[in-house]
Amino acid sequence: MPSVAVKLYSVFFKFLLKHRLQNRIQTPHDDTNPFGVTTRPEESVSAPNPSFADGVATKDIHIDPFTSLSIRIFLPESALNPPEPDSKPQSKVKSKPNSKWLNPDQNDNPTAFIANHHLQTLRSNGLGPSATNSSTVSSPREESRRHSYGCGYDMEAFNLRSDGVGGVYRGYSPSFDKSRKLPIMLQFHGGGWVSGSNDSVANDFFCRRIAKLCDVVVVAVGYRLAPENRYPAAFDDGLKVLNWLGKQANLAECSKSMGNAKGGTEFKKADIQRHIVDSFGASMVEPWLAAHGDPSRCVLLGVSCGANIADYVARKAVEAGKLLDPVKVVAQVLMYPFFIGSVPTHSEIKLANSYFYDKQMCMLAWKLFLPEEEFSLDHPAANPLVPGRGPPLKHMPPTLTVVAEHDWMRDRAIAYSEELRKVNVDAPVLEYKDAVHEFATLDMLLKTPQAQACAEDIAIWVKKYISLRGHEFSY
Repeated sequence: MPSVAVKLYSVFFKFLLKHRLQNRIQTPHDDTNPFGVTTRPEESVSAPNPSFADGVATKDIHIDPFTSLSIRIFLPESALNPPEPDSKPQSKVKSKPNSKWLNPDQNDNPTAFIANHHLQTLRSNGLGPSATNSSTVSSPREESRRHSYGCGYDMEAFNLRSDGVGGVYRGYSPSFDKSRKLPIMLQFHGGGWVSGSNDSVANDFFCRRIAKLCDVVVVAVGYRLAPENRYPAAFDDGLKVLNWLGKQANLAECSKSMGNAKGGTEFKKADIQRHIVDSFGASMVEPWLAAHGDPSRCVLLGVSCGANIADYVARKAVEAGKLLDPVKVVAQVLMYPFFIGSVPTHSEIKLANSYFYDKQMCMLAWKLFLPEEEFSLDHPAANPLVPGRGPPLKHMPPTLTVVAEHDWMRDRAIAYSEELRKVNVDAPVLEYKDAVHEFATLDMLLKTPQAQACAEDIAIWVKKYISLRGHEFSY
């Protein structure tokens, strides 16, 4: 059973959430509030940090001026390594016996040892980027493990920009000579459609963890929330970001071609991505993604209601097919999806009053999200098992589903996974005992061993589908 602290926090959490949901559902449309816009309590947010704090650099981008759609990019420090030559023999990589993770000793990897020694020297002099936050110090074993995954620093690739006035730091600017391409993971946060954000402290912590464990560039989507923006606003935002990734890949390739066509030495490779600009003179090419993102290995990860968005985006990607090129969705991860239906499952009856998000509160959330004229528990956005959702399930990408033992939504998520397996889609289910809804992403539970284990399990499965050679990861 969950601990006493979790139970007490759940009671407090549900009291506040129910109060907020009821207030929003009763928001009046009068002269003082003509648009019925709700006020949300201030949420703790984490500011973007482009200096690779804790091994990950972050930046925020608004990609749609009409809807204020924003994303936060999480770039792991492993992207600073030059790409490994394809001819490098895999047999030279040694692993310790009985080790779950590929973890060669530093003495067996001279390059990593020298790079790590160089980095430690810089840090001791107050120079260079810090791979840890102020409250964390990496042990030699952790440094060895980081370098064994290609997470060592290449000081030539790590290019810090300043504006020349007082040495003001402006963040990481990629070096295109030695950039390493990483898969891209689109992440959709939870919050019952009406709360949460891509820059919250909890979501920032989770995305940093996933970026490092999976060795991917995480793009966290700040989709529009209800009730101001009802269905299909959040779903449209998810699909818009996927299309934006394709546009970015095409612009980067076009910009690179233009730079190569210029010829001569007066054009530096680091400036290639600045050739294509908008009408205001701003660069249209996002340099981090242009240098380090590989859209042909795109993974979708959704948390709670974000899992519903991820599944919708995956279906639309299947329908689009080659129209999305060069973007290709190779897998998706649904973490305790926010599914519901008119015919209750066993868990929906037995666990209706479960921890944190009980069925009554989730019904309120769905009423705030779905338009009144479309409200139905069997709406395609709510019930994955209704017929005619399209496309045929056999075309869906491999789908990992994470469920919790004490979550009333678990049975429907498992049933959806079973339907995928019936048509030979790789769709395993990871069920965690004594776990509650959002056990791996809720603020107070993020640092529990169970949350860490869940992230590691996700990384093991995801790496099957983002590996270039199929055997870059051992466990």
